[in-house]
Amino acid sequence: MADILYEYGNAVYANLTNQCCCHCTFCIRNTGDGLGSARTLWHQKDPDWAEVKAAVDQFDFREYQELVFCGYGEPACALELLLETAAYMKALYPHIKLRLNTNGLGNLINKKDIVPLLARHIDCVSISLNAPDSESYYKLCLPDFDSAFQAMLEFAREAKKQIPQVKFSVVDVISEDQIEACRRLAENMGIPLRVRVYGS
Repeated sequence: MADILYEYGNAVYANLTNQCCCHCTFCIRNTGDGLGSARTLWHQKDPDWAEVKAAVDQFDFREYQELVFCGYGEPACALELLLETAAYMKALYPHIKLRLNTNGLGNLINKKDIVPLLARHIDCVSISLNAPDSESYYKLCLPDFDSAFQAMLEFAREAKKQIPQVKFSVVDVISEDQIEACRRLAENMGIPLRVRVYGS
């Protein structure tokens, strides 16, 4: 059975699904089965609420200040499980910050605006910008949706209005010129950008 919760850096991560609507050429899940303390993040089948609740109940959160929804899949593909887990965590551990790492395509995946639902419990959203323009984005991320790049930017705009902290990220697999273009785009939207080292 795959790890549902695992430790990575200074946070606990929740691996709720292996489903994703992007097929990024640089995706870390193409390089190994696990990350951090996880032996494997590949589910034979995605967990249900009973399994996630059991994992939360058995985990010792005393040393941690943050739970990150991020595993070998896009958390918004398991929206109801994400929301139920977030609500449960806030009830048990109101001091723990909840962060969602996402490709920003949750509205397309779920065919509705999910930002108000996330805003009930999520403290921070980190959105994978990955590229400064639609053409570069499609070559790098290979999304299932034709309107993915613009939908991701719109998700970011709405999240910025409703969620306390929103940031973009890019991975340093793109050129310096593209990173700078991403930085300008993020600045124009009033959203900070984090440049991640590949594999971190």
